[in-house]
Amino acid sequence: MAGSSNLEDVFVTEGVPLITFVKPPNYTALLVDIRREAKPVIIEGQSGTGKTTTLKKVLSDVFPDNPPRVLTPRNPDDLPIIEAISEKSGAEIFVIDDFHRLPKSTKERLANLAKVVAEREDRAGLPKIVIIGINEVGSDLIQLVPDIAKRIGVHRISPGTSEAIREIISLGSKQLNIIISDHDGIISDSRGDYWLTQQICKTICIAAEISKSQQSTKTVTWQHANIRDLIVATLKHNYDAPVREFCRGRRFRPSNDPYFKLLRAISEQESSNVDLNELANSRPDIKGSINNIKDHRLTVLLERKEACSRLFYYDSATKNFALEDPALFFYLKNLNWDDLRQRCGFRDGAKDFEFDIAISFAGENRVLAKFIVDQLAELDISSFYDKNYEDNYLGGPWAKLFKEIFVEKSRLVVAILDAHHYEKVWPTFERDCFTVRVAQSEVIPIILDDTVFPGFPKDLVSIYTRLEGDIESNKNNLIDNVVLRIASKLDSL
Repeated sequence: MAGSSNLEDVFVTEGVPLITFVKPPNYTALLVDIRREAKPVIIEGQSGTGKTTTLKKVLSDVFPDNPPRVLTPRNPDDLPIIEAISEKSGAEIFVIDDFHRLPKSTKERLANLAKVVAEREDRAGLPKIVIIGINEVGSDLIQLVPDIAKRIGVHRISPGTSEAIREIISLGSKQLNIIISDHDGIISDSRGDYWLTQQICKTICIAAEISKSQQSTKTVTWQHANIRDLIVATLKHNYDAPVREFCRGRRFRPSNDPYFKLLRAISEQESSNVDLNELANSRPDIKGSINNIKDHRLTVLLERKEACSRLFYYDSATKNFALEDPALFFYLKNLNWDDLRQRCGFRDGAKDFEFDIAISFAGENRVLAKFIVDQLAELDISSFYDKNYEDNYLGGPWAKLFKEIFVEKSRLVVAILDAHHYEKVWPTFERDCFTVRVAQSEVIPIILDDTVFPGFPKDLVSIYTRLEGDIESNKNNLIDNVVLRIASKLDSL
């Protein structure tokens, strides 16, 4: 035993471990690039691979007396510092974590600055930029500034190998003078995640009432299910509320569960970074739910719920969704999802739909339809509105697509009915598709005039409105009498 230590100083879940730190294979290459004056450096890799921890260890080795501060867009106080970085910043070192969270304009500006600095023969007095981000942030930057590739150091930190995880366990066990059983079980449960390895080992020791180095060697056995339950219970205090908030969306409805379905599907993946297009195509059972939120609703949810944005990252352009906290990924993978669904208040057996409503209208009523769709979006209700999805369906036959949307892919149909709808070819085709749903109370008619429509009973409960003037002058009436009533119907489903 190398001297007595407390458990929390051996298996470290906060900060940089000293006793159980294991260098990744490219540690020395990263150190050399960090030491190189003003050379831009990029550190990339999936969540939980120890990118930030590795960099902090490198910084403490290179600058033992005064390591540079790590900046992150997660901290509002750091954003002005990041935005102010320029050629005139002097020979300072700027370490930017969570780079992928910065606005595109800021990323482009910093990439161009890195290129300018890298091209200089004499870099004296110029800033050094070190970037940390998930996935292929280096490749992304190179796409932004194509000729930057040869002038920067790009280092990918990969998940820990079995040997690396085993070394962490062995280093900690030696320091604590214990023998932890079933290393393979820890390797399997940690999935190459350095932080999770530390957490599992720490929890195993706590369960065995080991808080410091032992006087005599002690063998520690553990049960997978018990340790997983203990870790989940510990993490619940941090994650239960924001996870439920995410699952319930911007506006809770008992049938509005696409966010829940998405998060549960991600918990079943091997990686915490997921392409939602690929996930949707691989999961036909929830494809509608994923498509329902991936283009717009998910972005708005994260913009408006700070508790969610701190835990989840989404790039609507690339459709990349990420859990940046390895502890959260572990928590979700071992969560009782049926219990969570019940606590969220969702109804069981909710059918999967790509749209909450599909709106049918004649061209003369497009402005009204657009107003309704936009107002419903503010209530976190997704709508099929043809102009919003034309690009998605390029090359496909509208007739087939409309039939699928108005019959199968929408929870409800909202039909703006008047003489124009009766007379026009496409509205008539749509009506022929969805009239069968009238008997199931799945069509909400908005009646604008006295036109009679076959298949619509005279006593069908409908929304009657007469527009006098433009939409703006009818705004309040449309919100109260149309939009909120549609939302109320969805709430009741």
